[in-house]
Amino acid sequence: MSYSLKIALRYFFSKSKQTVINRINSFALFMVIIATASLFVVLSAFAGLKDFSLSFVNTFNPDFEIIPKQGKYLFVSDSTLIKIDALPEIYAAAPEIEEKVFLSFRKYDQVATLKAISPKYTDIVAVDSLISLGDWLSFEGSDVVVGFGIAGSMGLGVYDYNTYLGVTVPKKNRQTLLNQNPFNSVRAIVSGLYQISEDLDKKYIFSSLSFGQSLLNLRPNQYSSIVLKTLPGIKKTSLEKTVRRYFMSPIQLVSREEQNIALYKMLNIEHVAVYFIFTLVMIIALFNVIGALIMMVLDKRKQVQILLALGAKPKGIHKIFFSIGLLICSVGGVVGLLLGSILVLLQSYFSFIDVPGTSIAYPVLFKYENIIIVFSTLMVLGTLSTAWATRGLSKKFLVYSTS
Repeated sequence: MSYSLKIALRYFFSKSKQTVINRINSFALFMVIIATASLFVVLSAFAGLKDFSLSFVNTFNPDFEIIPKQGKYLFVSDSTLIKIDALPEIYAAAPEIEEKVFLSFRKYDQVATLKAISPKYTDIVAVDSLISLGDWLSFEGSDVVVGFGIAGSMGLGVYDYNTYLGVTVPKKNRQTLLNQNPFNSVRAIVSGLYQISEDLDKKYIFSSLSFGQSLLNLRPNQYSSIVLKTLPGIKKTSLEKTVRRYFMSPIQLVSREEQNIALYKMLNIEHVAVYFIFTLVMIIALFNVIGALIMMVLDKRKQVQILLALGAKPKGIHKIFFSIGLLICSVGGVVGLLLGSILVLLQSYFSFIDVPGTSIAYPVLFKYENIIIVFSTLMVLGTLSTAWATRGLSKKFLVYSTS
């Protein structure tokens, strides 16, 4: 250990004769601890909110989806579906038809998105477990499952045989005669209501594949997409090469993130914004470190002159105060991260803070990645601020040594 580091450690842990200097140093260390803990807690809280928000997406959307590159539908034979389902990378595969429909019930009308699915769909997306009232699809009749948002806005009930729900779409062949109805319409009975989130509850209606194919006049093997549930760690590029050989027409493999690209972009932008806002708080806290170093240089001027008289070099003296600045940042960072980790873990296990206006525990997520980000940010900014605070000291000490 060099003499510069030894003296820096001595100055860091010992108290000055000046009470003001001690208070300034203690306050600088305290501010570094608070800024570090704050940044870590905020990043952990945002990670928890992000995970909470994406939990709805992860529940509702498949891992991957095969869609046509051109047109709205693709043809997939039963044998092809069996081959795709048997791939070692894939846990389950199921066809899906998705189309905008017009709903009518008594005096209420609403536009929704129809998802016509097969019984195997629930092996990929467990929508049946989200039924809050009624039953899941029977796949035998014209029953449908709608969200609570649609049901609330249209006054729908479960198993209401007095008034059926009308589901209407435009006919594919638009060249109809004047007396012909340009729309296909089917009456359906609501068998159940699901509840996921406010946006999704107002958007989707589920039916059997046969119901969707009949409504849209599609062929038996004509689908909008093939949804996939894969084993953990499967990469999109390798999976796309594997499944592409089973299709004659061009297809595209869409990941869950790409299915919700707007949501992921918004969350990533918010994450970066939160990081930079609290990094600014850390920069403000580091001004106290700069002030503490300047005051310490003034306080230790006589001791510096003694060291120079004993043969110490100006660069070595500069390293003493530079090391003190790094010690304040590193010790404050470790203590701050320890304090922040304790708060995050307490919230994770005991939930002493709730979301305002609700009884839901505020979500937090402890991630080692955030520890690395916070400590790296602190040390980079701390090094820059310490270098700025100790700039030109070597020249000043050189003047002391020659005088």
